[in-house]
Amino acid sequence: MNIIFGPINSRRFGTSLGIDLSPFSKQCNFDCLYCELAPMATVEAQTQVVEVAEIINELKNHLNTRIDVITLTANGEPTLYPHLSELIDQIDKIKNSTQTLILTNSAALVDKKVFETLLQLDQVKLSLDAISSDIFKKIDRPHESIKIEEVVQRVQEFSKVYKGKLFIEILFVHGLNDTKEEVTKLNKVLMTLNSTRIDLGTIDRPPAYPVMGISYKELFDISLMFDNSLPIHIASRIHAEPNNAYYSNEDILNTLDKRPLTMEDINLLFDEESKSRLNILIKEEQIVKRVVGNLEFLIPHANVKRKRIK
Repeated sequence: MNIIFGPINSRRFGTSLGIDLSPFSKQCNFDCLYCELAPMATVEAQTQVVEVAEIINELKNHLNTRIDVITLTANGEPTLYPHLSELIDQIDKIKNSTQTLILTNSAALVDKKVFETLLQLDQVKLSLDAISSDIFKKIDRPHESIKIEEVVQRVQEFSKVYKGKLFIEILFVHGLNDTKEEVTKLNKVLMTLNSTRIDLGTIDRPPAYPVMGISYKELFDISLMFDNSLPIHIASRIHAEPNNAYYSNEDILNTLDKRPLTMEDINLLFDEESKSRLNILIKEEQIVKRVVGNLEFLIPHANVKRKRIK
């Protein structure tokens, strides 16, 4: 039984050592269309539970290398683990300067105990794929007890009181949540959150059901639909094809004003001449670099203070 995995070099979170809180089998309150795990009926609680002592003993054997984050995840949903608060307490005693992170689908925030437990963590990544109830049910296929309206409310409340780094992830599925109408609803909710970074992604691995992701260019176009004060990051690269487009100085400044980009984004969007022009603007300090949640973004110097960076 493999409880600990990694370390893995994560672009978004640094060097990550994972803890699988459901090593026996998939135990989840969602059955997402895009999940890389096989389809399985949703559950409200774990029936197969690994003991805290076993997790900690195994973790101690892996803390002898340089690790940025200890990531709580699962074959399913990690917040269903019944001893989560106790586990975090025990990890805190041995982690030293290493950060703790959880990757959760957000649904269990409606449980007061889970809500308060997640406040103990250094970093939290919440998924929020849709706001409309019908689209949420189609994409995430949640347990019948889960209502998206309640989840959104608790995400908003959590973001107001949480003191660590809060990441929001939206995964786009072709023909479902990639419409202007749904993006507008997502934008309205995101504007109410105190988030460190918002990651836009798509299907990167073989999905459980016959659905398709969208291209990098489509993700980029969607990113422009969000308010330009939001800390948006295009996380997915699997469908990325170089655009090699020409950008004048004005185009570069306008593009980065609407959506700060990483150098990986630049390499996919700009032609070589435009990249050279960008480097000159950086040297002239018309464009500056800002680190947001482990990633380095390029942003016009003129609007540094305007960007919503927690």
